[in-house]
Amino acid sequence: MDSIDTSAAAVAPAEPPKSKKDDRKKWFVIHTYSGYENKVKANLERRIHSMNMTDKIFRVLVPMEDEVEFKDGKRKITPKKVFPGYVLVEMDMDDASWYVVRNTSGVTGFVGSPGSGEKPVPLQDKEVKTILKQMGIETPKLKIDFAKGDRVKVTSGPFFDFTGIVDEIQPEKEKVRALISIFGRETPVELEFYQIEKV
Repeated sequence: MDSIDTSAAAVAPAEPPKSKKDDRKKWFVIHTYSGYENKVKANLERRIHSMNMTDKIFRVLVPMEDEVEFKDGKRKITPKKVFPGYVLVEMDMDDASWYVVRNTSGVTGFVGSPGSGEKPVPLQDKEVKTILKQMGIETPKLKIDFAKGDRVKVTSGPFFDFTGIVDEIQPEKEKVRALISIFGRETPVELEFYQIEKV
């Protein structure tokens, strides 16, 4: 029985250092000039390597997501910044790492800093998971320029040049049902997003 107690005691100390290593990695948000997020990311990554901070600053991310637009009857995927003017940094916060990030060209400050010169508050785990999940989504978010009840014009297909009212939008199928007046009667017609434009 004593040997079982001893082995249990031997296993217990091995656990805490592992969790302690994970605890030092926290996500922080830095504020930048809008439109300079990628430049700040590049500047910070250069400084991390030149100042040997790879063991303190782990990842730098500009949260992006793909958005699908329909222009001129064509489907176009464009990357959009989720939080313009902000960059996420995964780091072990101490005086040296704080100094490197804070004094990077284009960084205006940390978000969640209680006062001037004080260490900022890290993001909560659930916030980070939500942002990372949003960035990792395979299917791009659709940008739909019309809503139910909007008047639209058909730009291609058998109902070319007809106008109608949007009755239902099906983003998962990239289709819309519109009520088009054919021979004086409102007729529901299913159309692709690229076949219509808002009037």
